[in-house]
Amino acid sequence: MPRLLPVLAVLGAIAALPASAQRQCAAATDQAQFEVQALRSHLMVLATSCDNESGRYAAFINKYQRDLNANDQAVTAWFKKRYGGRGQAEHDRYITDLANAVSTGSTVLGGDLCPHDGMMFAEVMALRGPADLASYAAAKDLVPPSLDACPGQQPVAAKPAAKAAPAKK
Repeated sequence: MPRLLPVLAVLGAIAALPASAQRQCAAATDQAQFEVQALRSHLMVLATSCDNESGRYAAFINKYQRDLNANDQAVTAWFKKRYGGRGQAEHDRYITDLANAVSTGSTVLGGDLCPHDGMMFAEVMALRGPADLASYAAAKDLVPPSLDACPGQQPVAAKPAAKAAPAKK
């Protein structure tokens, strides 16, 4: 039992971290790429779930096509580096899981999904350019809690809080 207490303390500390801190990639560029991928999936779910949004999704894809393709290639390369020969299969599974998680999460909003998130199309189209996509996606925190950005990688924890003074006996 004494050995179990430190393990439980660590697990408790991890569980107490904010959800976004649990999903951080080791490299900021990797984190940004996964967040842009989550943005793309989120907008795709909006386009398929909301009436008249497919045209706005097409406009988003057309405006950012080169950068979205480059982002997708970077995410694919991340999976290949991480998983080797299974990289493409792992990538495909992640993208499917991402779309499914976004779709499942959208059912919580029910009829409010389209009015609640439909504004995202106007927001992304109003960005100054592709360089703003990553910061926009990061601010929206679109990687679902059920998935990790950079899956299979040890998440980066938030900076530890200052240690309290030891209790006097």
